[in-house]
Amino acid sequence: MTSETERDLRARAERFLADDVDPKTQAELRELLARPDLSKTDLADRFAGSLEFGTAGLRGVIGAGPNRMNRAVVLRTTHGLAKALLLHAKDARSRGVVIGFDGRHMSREFAEDTACVLAAHGIRAYVFDDFAPTPLTAFAVGALGAAAGVMVTASHNPREYNGYKVYWENAAQIIPPADAWIAGEIEGAPAAREVPRLDIARARADQLVTAVPASVTATYLDRVHALTLHPPTSEGRALPIVYTAMHGVGAKLARAAFEQAGFARVAYVAEQEHPDPTFPTVAFPNPEEKGAMDLSFALARKTGAELVLANDPDADRLAVAVPSSESPTGYVQLTGNQVGVLLGHYLLTESKDHGADRCVLVSIVSSPLLGVIAAALGVAYDETLTGFKWIANRAMDLERQAESPKRFVFGYEEALGYTVGDVVRDKDGVSAAAMMAEMVAWLRDGKRTLLGELDAIHRKYGLFVSSQVNITRPGASGVSEIRAIMERLRASSPRAFGAHEVAIVRDYQAQTATRVADGNVTRLTLPKSNVLAFELTSGSRIIARPSGTEPKIKFYFDVRALVGQEQAMKDAEARANATMADLSELFTKAAAPS
Repeated sequence: MTSETERDLRARAERFLADDVDPKTQAELRELLARPDLSKTDLADRFAGSLEFGTAGLRGVIGAGPNRMNRAVVLRTTHGLAKALLLHAKDARSRGVVIGFDGRHMSREFAEDTACVLAAHGIRAYVFDDFAPTPLTAFAVGALGAAAGVMVTASHNPREYNGYKVYWENAAQIIPPADAWIAGEIEGAPAAREVPRLDIARARADQLVTAVPASVTATYLDRVHALTLHPPTSEGRALPIVYTAMHGVGAKLARAAFEQAGFARVAYVAEQEHPDPTFPTVAFPNPEEKGAMDLSFALARKTGAELVLANDPDADRLAVAVPSSESPTGYVQLTGNQVGVLLGHYLLTESKDHGADRCVLVSIVSSPLLGVIAAALGVAYDETLTGFKWIANRAMDLERQAESPKRFVFGYEEALGYTVGDVVRDKDGVSAAAMMAEMVAWLRDGKRTLLGELDAIHRKYGLFVSSQVNITRPGASGVSEIRAIMERLRASSPRAFGAHEVAIVRDYQAQTATRVADGNVTRLTLPKSNVLAFELTSGSRIIARPSGTEPKIKFYFDVRALVGQEQAMKDAEARANATMADLSELFTKAAAPS
C-alpha cells in the first residue's frame, strides 16, 4: 500500500468515523486506524465501495465502514426508502411500513433505527414485538395494507452477516423500478449523523411506531391451514416428525402450524430451537451444508421419525429428509428440486380443482421436471430469473393479465425456497413444512413413502438429476475474479464441453438466445441478469450465475434420463449421474481453471 493510498484510505475512514452514530463501530474503526500498518487490516475492503442495494436490499458482514452492515448504513438506507415511498407510494405515511427482524447480532437495533427514521418522515412503522420469521413479515405487509415492509435478516448466511430486505406495497420483494427509486434516494442521503430520527419513546407516544397486531399471526395460521388438501387422519396425525429451527426464529410459528394441522408427534431439536446469533451447533446455519442436520438426524433416530423438517434461521426455506437404510445417518436429505417437484405434483394432482387456469412457476436454475409435469396436466408453466422476488411478481402479473388470467398454485426455486398459493408473496418455509407433513401423512395412509412417490414421478415423467458447483471468491479481488469467469465464458462461446455439444446459448444479460449450429439469434423477454445458460443437444443444461447475496459463483447442471417401467431406478440414476459428473468436471475446468 503506497503512502498516498494509505492517506486516502485513512481520510475516508476518518470521515466515516465522524459521521457514525454507533459507539461500537466508532471504537472498531479507531482500533483499526491505530494499527501501524493498515495493509495488514481489512480496512481497504471495508472502504472498497458501498454495500450494493441489490437483491431486494442489503446483505453483508457486520462491521464499520460503507462496505459492511452497520447502523450508519441502515440509517441512510432507510432515509432513501422513506423518500422513495413518499414520492411513489400512495398514502405512505398513513399506510405505514411493517418491520420484522430475526435473532442475529444487531437485528433488533437495525429494526429500531429503521422505525425511528421512518417516524421522522411521518411514516408509521408497524414493528413486531419480538423476532419474526421472514414469511410472517411479508404476510403482514399485505394483511395490514402497508406501503412497504422491511425484514432485517441475513437468512442462511454465516453468523457474521446481517441484511435488510425490502418489500413493496404488493407484499413482494422489490423489483425494478422500485429498487432503482430507493437506490437513487440512498445516493442522495445525508451522512448518517444528519439523517433525521425520532426518539423511539417519542415515536411510540405519538403512535408513529406501533406493534404489529397479534391478529396478523392468527390470520396467517388460518390461511396456511386453509391450504389443506387431505386433512390428516388419526393415523396420519401420529406421524413422527423431527423439526429444527436451526437457531433461528421459525420454531414458534412452525409449532403453531403443526398443532393447528393436528400433528401431535413433533419432536423439536432443543439445542437449536431458540434464536442464537452465534449459531453454536453449526459451522454454517444453512440446512444444505454438511453437518448442519446432524442433531436433527440424531433426534430422528432416537424418536423413530419418518420425516425430518428444518427451516433456515429466518424460516423462509425448508429442508426435508426421510428414512433411508442406504445412508450412514439413517436419513437421506432431499434436494430442493426433489421437494419442489413433490410439492408441486401433490398440489396439482390432489386438489379437487383441476381448472385449466392454474399455473406454477420456477426459477430458471431449478429442475425442468415441474414444467414437464405441468404440460402433461394442462397447467400453465413459466420460468423467472433467480430470486423469489421474480416468482412472486410474475405470479401477480399472470393473475392480473386481461386475457386468460391465471391462478397461482405453487412456485419454487432449487435453493430450498417454496410458496404455496397466494398466502405469502415470498418463499415460506413454515407453510411448506405444514404441507410436506400433510403429504407424507397422506402417503403413509396409503402405505406409500415420499421416496416411492418420487420414483413413481420419475418413471412417469422422466428422471431429472441436478447438481450444483459453488466457487467462493471473498473480498474485493473475489468480485473481480467472478466477473472474469463470466466474461471468459461469454468471450469463448464454447461449442462443446468434451463430447457434450452445445445447442443454444442463452445470455440473460444480453437478452439473447443464440443457436450454435447456424448462429440464429432470438430475443429473451426476461429482465437483464448476469446469467448464462448452455442447452446441450442431449437435452441436458448448464447455467452459470454469480450469487446475488454471497461472494460466490454458482454452476447448475441438469441431466434428464428416461426410465423404462422394467428398468431399475438405480441403473437410470447411475447413468444420469455419470453424465452429470462428466459435465460438471468439464465445465468447471473450462469456466474456472485453477
